[in-house]
Amino acid sequence: MSATIDGLTINYEEDGVLKSKELAKEVLTKGAWTTIIFQYQDWDQKLNDYGPVKYSVRRYQKSAGEYKFRSKFNISNDKQALQIAEILTGWAKQS
Repeated sequence: MSATIDGLTINYEEDGVLKSKELAKEVLTKGAWTTIIFQYQDWDQKLNDYGPVKYSVRRYQKSAGEYKFRSKFNISNDKQALQIAEILTGWAKQS
């Protein structure tokens, strides 16, 4: 939990290893409900290195002065990210 949007991160550390490493973040909406898209990589124990780039859209609700994680949608690879972007672009142009 965080009191500010800037403090929200996808970084996750376990046993001294950064298991999820945030590469970038963009705030899509602010307010009582905040939506952020993260670019990140997960640690791959077998490779002893970080795996491919992934994306996650996450929703947070501000309550009692703290942002609380509520939901997420993960995009597992660049191909899927580009497919989603293409579909949304097409739909937005039709609106």
